[in-house]
Amino acid sequence: MKRYLPKLVQNDKWLEPYAGVISDRMILADRKEREVTGGRSLADFATGHLYFGLHRTESGWVIREWAPNATHIYLVGTFNDWQESVEYAFASLDHGVWELHLAADQMGHGDLYALNVHWAVNHGKRIPAWATRVVQDENTHMFNAQVWAPENPYEWKNPEFQRTEEQPLIYEGHVGMAGEEARVHTYNEFREQMLPRIKANGYNVIQLMAIPEHPYYGSFGYHVSSFFAASSRFGTPEELKQLIDEAHGMGIAVIMDLVHSHAVKNEVEGLGNYDGTRYQFFHEGAKGEHPAWDSYCFNYDKNEVLHFLLSNISYWLTEYKFDGFRFDGVTSMLYFNHGLEIAFTTYDDYFNANVDQEATTYFKLANKLIKQINPQALSIAEDMSGMPGLAASIEDGGLGFDFRMAMGVPDFWIKMIKEKSDDEWEVGDIFYQLTSKRMDEQVVSYAESHDQALVGDKTIIFRLIDKEMYFSMRKDQPNLIVDRGIALHKMIRLATASTAGGAYLNFMGNEFGHPEWIDFPREGNNWSYSHARRIWSIAEDQDLKFHWLYDFDKEMIQLINQNKILSIPPVDKVLENTPDKVLAYHRGLFLFVFNFNPTQSFTDYGIPLGAGKYQIVLNTDSGRFGGHDRVDEEISYYTMPSKGLDSQHYLRLYLPARTALVLKKVDIPKVK
Repeated sequence: MKRYLPKLVQNDKWLEPYAGVISDRMILADRKEREVTGGRSLADFATGHLYFGLHRTESGWVIREWAPNATHIYLVGTFNDWQESVEYAFASLDHGVWELHLAADQMGHGDLYALNVHWAVNHGKRIPAWATRVVQDENTHMFNAQVWAPENPYEWKNPEFQRTEEQPLIYEGHVGMAGEEARVHTYNEFREQMLPRIKANGYNVIQLMAIPEHPYYGSFGYHVSSFFAASSRFGTPEELKQLIDEAHGMGIAVIMDLVHSHAVKNEVEGLGNYDGTRYQFFHEGAKGEHPAWDSYCFNYDKNEVLHFLLSNISYWLTEYKFDGFRFDGVTSMLYFNHGLEIAFTTYDDYFNANVDQEATTYFKLANKLIKQINPQALSIAEDMSGMPGLAASIEDGGLGFDFRMAMGVPDFWIKMIKEKSDDEWEVGDIFYQLTSKRMDEQVVSYAESHDQALVGDKTIIFRLIDKEMYFSMRKDQPNLIVDRGIALHKMIRLATASTAGGAYLNFMGNEFGHPEWIDFPREGNNWSYSHARRIWSIAEDQDLKFHWLYDFDKEMIQLINQNKILSIPPVDKVLENTPDKVLAYHRGLFLFVFNFNPTQSFTDYGIPLGAGKYQIVLNTDSGRFGGHDRVDEEISYYTMPSKGLDSQHYLRLYLPARTALVLKKVDIPKVK
């Protein structure tokens, strides 16, 4: 009897030797799902946030926590002078669950609280693991949970919003550094100042970083301490909900960076040693520590941990109406060695004993849960290993992500800019690197994200222009280095966006070539916020060259969005001329032509096409983008036969050096 092959394997014959491993992953995930749900749906299982944590009841309050190693737990706070007492002592239930009922007048909205957890040999203060509001004292810098039960909960204006089927054009943002002042900015400021900007620029998805509470601001939100608490440093839960609600009113989906790959080691405000044991949430020993991140790694095989993490997904989707997630650190989760020091050059690397089957099971369950709650929600994997099937459906043998990040694209551009002069750039290699992906998976393409903007690295514009950014960005300051940088910045972003394998991402400020790196306040910079902000005024200053890049990005994104270009699957190469450095490709009705030649312009350059009429819809050489207006954008361009009518047609174009054109094929009026 012929063995059933998952569709993932049917689509790729090179996966046939690993069909058994792929099938086993499917079986393990199904088995774990049945084990934890008992026949219910994952959505019914992932409701821990409705049971655990603090809740107002008809008679008062109830708080529950899971701490199986604890011997006693006391609730302490501003309502009892932070002193342990019998009336605030938890009762022990089955399976390590602790519960406390209080009268309505024993605590109130705004009160601060924490747990005093006792175990056999010690005790310690703990922020409840399921706390939904955590605040930091400005003077002592200590964290505490806060009772958050306003009399008038937020009322959603767009409660039925659903992300459309259009391809994601993602604006990656960080609330705290989204403003221009050297301080932490707020949810309200992002809503008032950034949402209109993002909408006007044509992006249809916002990816918010650093939402779950994290004790160290400089971690960029990647060392999470309280997984159910929206960071209070940016404002209140209602203010975050209003931000998301108004984005929905604009037709913009909002996803968040979800960090389930690890947790901060902190014990008071984190999950480290929560009930006196390291193994409550995390693995014991080396498996439970990330050597490069100084953090703890979750035990994805433990049902209580799965309950915690899957409930966390459900919480953000239902309570805040987020439209999905970008899962951080997927590579670290997939491999026992966290993907460190592996080149991932053969399929063996994806299907050997180094792969953590508990993590692959978790991803299948998480992605299945997301679709049960919101079928239109996005699920994106940040993975640098390129595991086959990562962004293939669970039914086909994949892990169920909608997209994976095309992390090789920014690496490719950095390598090109750093290691090769302009005359060494190969257009064929550019096209291959930008379009190379598995046919059954979609990717989020990007030229640069927040990773490339961090201190210690450089953005594309900084690599192209370097110190001239500080001295020659006024329009009355001619500079050939700046001219080259601006020209290539536009071309690189256009090539990346127009070939994107389903979605495109930009980090805020990169679209106009933000001149400063990101460096959060820390001891090494005297706790300065000067580099943890975005200087929007320079993008809007008509005397500076930054606005050329800003205006170009706006038109590029609007063109892609309005014409749904990324929803057209094939990117068909039309021309690759390595000596001339000219590249042309079609995507639907749109023709993209690039002349990467640094010095040579071409007159009447022939692009081989079928018969047709074209009009220019975007031109990097336009004066409004800092170009030289060398191309006539007003006229129509017709293909012409090389000999007779049945011979090869060519579109004859003037291609200035370091420019790109986007032309749209239009109907030729029929002669009556």
